[in-house]
Order: sequence, then C-alpha cells, then structure tokens
Amino acid sequence: MSSNQVNIGEAKTHLSRLLERVAAGEEIIISKANRPIARLVPLQGARTPRRPGRFAGQIVVRDDFDAPLPEFEHAFYDGPIEP
Repeated sequence: MSSNQVNIGEAKTHLSRLLERVAAGEEIIISKANRPIARLVPLQGARTPRRPGRFAGQIVVRDDFDAPLPEFEHAFYDGPIEP
C-alpha cells in the first residue's frame, strides 16, 4: 500500500490526521482488503459566504416592472379561448 492509501481501520483511527493531509492538498485513498473504496480529496474553490446588500444602489427596479405588457394584455382579454 502506498503512503496515500490507507486501510479502513487506519482511517477510522487517524481520521483527523488524514484530514490534515487532505487539507494540505494531498489525496488519500481508503481501501478495504486492499481494494480501494473511497477517495478523500480537498474541496475545490471553497465559496465565500454571500454578503447581504452587496449590490445596494447598483440595481434599479422600475416602478412599472410588474405592469402587464400591452401585447400580452391584448392576448389575455381578446385572444381565443382554448381548452
């Protein structure tokens, strides 16, 4: 077994140590009876939390944004009734 491959018993015993190695960028393979069954890999591109109000003052919503559009209003009232 390579240093990047550990058996399941060792993984249970030394999980925090293995996670430190993964956090440092290493990939760890967990095996059972010398057969790989899982892979521990570092997370890619951890997202930063969203900040409320980040775009305050940059986005403008017009007063009539939810007003019906004339072409749709016409179709709604004057269009054919279909099942």
